[in-house]
Amino acid sequence: MRALVVYETIWGNTRSLAEAAAEGLRGSAGVERVDVAAATEAPPAIDPEIDLVVVGGPTHAFSMSTASTRNNARQQGATEIPARGIREWIGQLAPPTSAVAVATFDTRTVKPRLPGSAAKKAMKALVAKGFRPVDSPKTFGVHGYSGPVADGELERAREWGATLTDA
Repeated sequence: MRALVVYETIWGNTRSLAEAAAEGLRGSAGVERVDVAAATEAPPAIDPEIDLVVVGGPTHAFSMSTASTRNNARQQGATEIPARGIREWIGQLAPPTSAVAVATFDTRTVKPRLPGSAAKKAMKALVAKGFRPVDSPKTFGVHGYSGPVADGELERAREWGATLTDA
């Protein structure tokens, strides 16, 4: 099995969780290779050798980030603002040539607990392109907008990544 983990990060928290999920995948039986890429560097089409795609991003304004919400993050002090996020990457992504498995996750503040989910919106968009969901969208908590990742969430992401091969 080969996997690709694609993430969008602004404060670094989602990248840390993507890397943790990739670690969990790498420790699973039968996994040959796991690549991790920022949405700005992710391929415009999924290689036919890829069996599983995992996509993660921060929840902004109840959904995936936009250029406007990323600009708002810059105004709050963020310095790592990607030119494109998972919304844009998914939008330009070519439909897979077969039903590639997909899982999604997002990050949200622990307090205040706000509604919405980038992971659910990403899953919906990926399924519409022909991907096959293997798990329900997951949310991982961060403290405040800039983080850090909430206690226990990196380990939970590793454990979640390890379970994705079961599906």
